[in-house]
Amino acid sequence: MTPVPHRRPADPQKFRIDVKPSRIDGQGAFAAEAIPARRKIGEIRGEPVSVPEARRRARGLARIMIVEVSERRALDASQSTDPLRFANHSCAPNAVLRIRQGRVELYAMCDVAAGDEITVNYGESHHQGKLACRCGAPRCVGRL
Repeated sequence: MTPVPHRRPADPQKFRIDVKPSRIDGQGAFAAEAIPARRKIGEIRGEPVSVPEARRRARGLARIMIVEVSERRALDASQSTDPLRFANHSCAPNAVLRIRQGRVELYAMCDVAAGDEITVNYGESHHQGKLACRCGAPRCVGRL
């Protein structure tokens, strides 16, 4: 019997993404190449955990990289190497986050130029409207 070579999981990123300082908050995910509208940018992977465990982990943290993928399951991307985990919130995002079969995928809503920060609208968050939004969009709602 011949040994099976160890295979690395396929890279879920469809476009090159850089992580660098963001004017919105901390680090951000930036397009390293042009991304056409409606194309899948990539995925965020992480540790699957229960929603109660995810909420316990999030308590007291300023930066959270957890996505609830269902009423019972969440994905903790805090230890992930996927650059899209740094996608910041914007009230006028250029990408949308979609949950498909337990996977967290990001798609471009419009053409994204190389160098643009990739942003998504977080929707409801654990901050419950208590955190000031710093996205700078003309129609920013002001809170997360």
